[in-house]
Amino acid sequence: MQAITFETFGGPEVLQLSDVPAPAVRPTDLLVQVHAAGVNRADLTHRTGGYGRPNFGDSTLMGLEMAGEVIQIGSQVQGYQIGDRVMGVVGGGAYAEIARIDYRMAMPIPAGLDYVHAAAIPEVFVTAHEAMMHLAQLKAGETVLIHAAAGGVGSAAVQLAHAAGAKVFATTDAGKLTRVEHLGAAVAIDYKAQDFTEVVAQHTDGRGVDVIIDFVGKPYFARNLQALANGGRLVQVGIMGGGGDVAVRLEDILYRHLKIIGTVMKSRTQPEKHAMVGRFRAHWLNRFVGAGGLEPVVDSTIPFERAADAHRRMEAALNVGKIILTWHHSPVRLC
Repeated sequence: MQAITFETFGGPEVLQLSDVPAPAVRPTDLLVQVHAAGVNRADLTHRTGGYGRPNFGDSTLMGLEMAGEVIQIGSQVQGYQIGDRVMGVVGGGAYAEIARIDYRMAMPIPAGLDYVHAAAIPEVFVTAHEAMMHLAQLKAGETVLIHAAAGGVGSAAVQLAHAAGAKVFATTDAGKLTRVEHLGAAVAIDYKAQDFTEVVAQHTDGRGVDVIIDFVGKPYFARNLQALANGGRLVQVGIMGGGGDVAVRLEDILYRHLKIIGTVMKSRTQPEKHAMVGRFRAHWLNRFVGAGGLEPVVDSTIPFERAADAHRRMEAALNVGKIILTWHHSPVRLC
């Protein structure tokens, strides 16, 4: 089969299309002919050496989410058949014609949804649900500030928060404000021209928001705490703007009853990942069909052989929603 590989860590130019063996099926695996795969920032980290290549999850190939057709089933799989259309999160290996996925990490693709839009769901919507609904316990009538709201997880979080009945504040750049409002943001903030703490204070009479979902990290940490209401919850999902040490007054956490929660799917145990997918599936999977339903946000589709261009687009922060890699399939070859 063909897959995207690289010989050395580096820029997008190191990515190449290669012939590699198809993965072996284990008892709890589905083998899937991949039609589309989502690009994630974790892929950029993988390519540049942030994880160390030999032990990257379940495969030395990159790629964390995909959509396709089941072509082989392990002996312990339940609920799936050959020919089923599935989408899901994998522990690496989605940048390939054929990928394996633990059946408990897979979900059936809702009727009427194509492979491209299905591939835009798993990683971002599962992560958004886990951070905002499960960990932060966001409720109807509460307020939430979502940073990087035009990105993959951010755009999913905006939709889930709006659907849950929360008032959404969202930061993005000026060219993406209208799109974020379309997804459900009540207050869209240009992070380059506006101070989000001032906007939040203005729109909440100085109270602050109940929940913050942050992907930026250190540059926003102090202001995030400032923007939280008493009893507020900050969920740190990423550190795109940088990690390292941050300063915090323990009195602020103590007397304002704040909660600071971190979450990374990659470092969870397999049973925890199964539970995350199960929670999302139970709450939201049937909401991707029909008028007014949730919308997988696709920024662009790019052929797999141009994976380097997809990485360049994400690194330049040009995307609104998901960048999706697609195959134009020849017959499946298990070699």
